[in-house]
Amino acid sequence: MLNNPKQQSAYIFYSIIVIIILRFILTGLIPLMDKTESRYAEIARLMYKTQDWVVLQIDYGVPFWAKPPLSTWMSATSYELFGVNEIAARLPYFIISLVLILVLGKYVKQVKKRFYLLAFILLTTPEFLLHAGVVSTDAALCFTITLIMISFWKSIENEKRSFWNYLFFIAIALGLLSKGPLVLVLTAPPLFIWLIIQRVSFKEVWNKIPWLTGVLITIAIALPWYLLAENRSPGFLDYFIVGEHFKRFLVSGWKGDLYGSGHKQPLGMIWVFLLIFSFPWIQFVLIKLWRERKNILKNKWVSFLVLWLLWTPLFFTVSKNILHTYTLPVTIPIALLMVHYWQEFKKKKLLLILGSIFPFLVLIATVVVLFGNSKLIEDLNTDKFVIEKLNETEPNTPRYYWKVKSYSSQFYSNGQIKNIDEVSLDSIYNTHDKFIMLIRHRRIKNVPEIYQQKMIRIDSSANTSVFKFKK
Repeated sequence: MLNNPKQQSAYIFYSIIVIIILRFILTGLIPLMDKTESRYAEIARLMYKTQDWVVLQIDYGVPFWAKPPLSTWMSATSYELFGVNEIAARLPYFIISLVLILVLGKYVKQVKKRFYLLAFILLTTPEFLLHAGVVSTDAALCFTITLIMISFWKSIENEKRSFWNYLFFIAIALGLLSKGPLVLVLTAPPLFIWLIIQRVSFKEVWNKIPWLTGVLITIAIALPWYLLAENRSPGFLDYFIVGEHFKRFLVSGWKGDLYGSGHKQPLGMIWVFLLIFSFPWIQFVLIKLWRERKNILKNKWVSFLVLWLLWTPLFFTVSKNILHTYTLPVTIPIALLMVHYWQEFKKKKLLLILGSIFPFLVLIATVVVLFGNSKLIEDLNTDKFVIEKLNETEPNTPRYYWKVKSYSSQFYSNGQIKNIDEVSLDSIYNTHDKFIMLIRHRRIKNVPEIYQQKMIRIDSSANTSVFKFKK
């Protein structure tokens, strides 16, 4: 098995089919989990519910300034088409992942490389596979960065102008709407360094790329939303530009986050994330690049991909507020380098086996859940199941969440759950004959003792208890 090219090609093709089907199943099987994914799904639900397509909201009437709208537009549009549910929330990200594979696959096929090999490598890269169906801004950012880099390469390498020249500026605009100016920070430096290393003249860059028309295209697509958002929600630009793009990455444990807290990590942790979540392909790429280090700069395409690969982790090396998701855009040059060097790898069977480890583990876990222990799903960090049970058993009983409600409880209750604390508890208790209170296990001790004696536990999950108050 896998001892000859024909067997390897068949394995790659059928593996792609299985992984795509598996990933789609997971978009509906796994509930929205707290707090990141359910937060963005809830923000999109609020957009769909209120039909306010300009100012993002994290709760009714509470603006969300931390991110631009592209990802939210995607999920909210999906809700319009398919209703509010997990699959609809995640479907746009599943689709753009497949589109990204098709775009890259078409490119590698043009340069006489293997389309299915690229798809296999991306779909077996843990970070890419995780995001191929997860509600997040990172998938949209990865998509736009890829379009920027590939369209720039095509523009420089081709003598005649084509759609790629204008796609470069369209992609920048979409990047500004997906993650903001960060898209320029992650693409402009490696492109600039590459031009210097390869001695591409300023005149050539100016002649091959329609800068004046292109900049106007970018402004026309991206600027209107920024102006409308600031106009309707004053203070947005200061928070988003200064806070999210400077303080978040330069100030350790940044306290200005209005919607959570900074993800404090040791310096250089981005490289650990890269090695773990791009296994095994990053390891083989780094080994190959080390062996080819004397020839890297001699090859325009390889040097282009290497700078693309290295810049993002280098940039985030000095930041402590990071997540493993920041490595997602790097999975693209890793896959392209693997495809470029594929014929030079002797142990292709080993590569295919190691690459299959993560999807195989995901497949086993999925089978166990579908045909065995569904409790594994119920123990995830989500309030979906306790909310669904309340919808059946206590559909008309007022519901509250102690201190800070979870985003999953907001989403699955259709925005009906409200916060409750020591100040409001007395009033609510005196107003209602009965009501429901959800509370994180660790916060139960914070409830005033006089009310702890009145609490009747009616349900619980791995993280949350459900109590009923009844006079």
